[in-house]
Amino acid sequence: MRIDWADGQMPVLRSIRERFAREKPLDGLTVGLCLHITSETGVLVRALKAGGADVVLAASNPYATQHDVAAALRDSADVHAGPPEAWAEDVASVAARAPRIVLDDGADLLSALHAVPQLLEGMLGGTEETTTGLARLRAMNLTVPVFAVNEARAEKALNDRFGTGQSVMDGILRTTNILLAGQTVVVLGYGWTGRGVALAAHGLGATVIVCEVDPLRALEARMEGFAVMPALDAAARGDVFITVTGGQDVLRGEHFAVMKDGAVLANAGHFDVEISLPDLREAAVSVRDVLPLVQQYDLGGRRLNLLAGGRVVNLAAAEGHPAAVMDVSFALQALAAEALARGSFEPGVHQVPDAIEREVAALKLAALGVEIDELTPEQAAYRSLTSPPLGR
Repeated sequence: MRIDWADGQMPVLRSIRERFAREKPLDGLTVGLCLHITSETGVLVRALKAGGADVVLAASNPYATQHDVAAALRDSADVHAGPPEAWAEDVASVAARAPRIVLDDGADLLSALHAVPQLLEGMLGGTEETTTGLARLRAMNLTVPVFAVNEARAEKALNDRFGTGQSVMDGILRTTNILLAGQTVVVLGYGWTGRGVALAAHGLGATVIVCEVDPLRALEARMEGFAVMPALDAAARGDVFITVTGGQDVLRGEHFAVMKDGAVLANAGHFDVEISLPDLREAAVSVRDVLPLVQQYDLGGRRLNLLAGGRVVNLAAAEGHPAAVMDVSFALQALAAEALARGSFEPGVHQVPDAIEREVAALKLAALGVEIDELTPEQAAYRSLTSPPLGR
């Protein structure tokens, strides 16, 4: 029922599934997935199966697994979704199937495959969903092509900005029920995801401070109306802190030492290393669970509230991205898998082909009932000129 509900909000992927069922572009291919196991992922599995794929799936983050969805998918796919301590074994089990195509989130499956070169024989390539995963892949000696889905324009605009922006607020409000209006929210990291989080917090009435290490992103944040300052300065002012960097120890002991009593700490990055849990434990006199998924650290007169154990708050404490957002993201994944099955690409990280992005955007607009203009033949010819005539 959860997968069916998501399916109803994912018309683009449903359209692709219907075409896949007719054309069978993945017929006979084992497709390995290492993604968050959510109802939206269930809709992606349906599309891949319709295309003829033999699907094998592990969780990219075992703490975010929706186990009822995992159970429902076992009728149609080989699902490995054990407890967190079995996560590495689950990923290894998917790798052992020697998938011809891989859809990855964090590069864990692609890394596992590259550790055993014989498993890469006959592999057509893969996709990667995250900034962190692409950084890992670019540092590797890749022997297969990988499409950087995370860097697609449609992905950044919808998934990173609007999907994460809404779902992070959802996770924070579900766990705490605090009023964000009038609060000071500190967003650490102003990439596409940080932009979405800052925009969502501002829309709920919060004053937003942005912390960055990249001068261009910091300048953008300032020009878009947000205060920008070093994290240590912001630590003394913030009521809610949200890390969105993909790095580690973004908030650490020196920041905890100056935070207000009652400050809320949430992570929206990829792993639970952005907020330094060792530093937080070392600073605490005691720790107690005050609400489900809210741990309160008493620092001796000041209390800091950590959400979801420092794991990604939009998945560990909420439902993740809305299905309408994942519709575009997973449509890109499905069409990238089709491109790998039909074509031949050099090893390394590749941008998603423009034709795929345009197809997904056109399908999404059609689903929304939106029509757009087309260039006239004369306009198209003008655009194609290498040296357009000077204006009059």
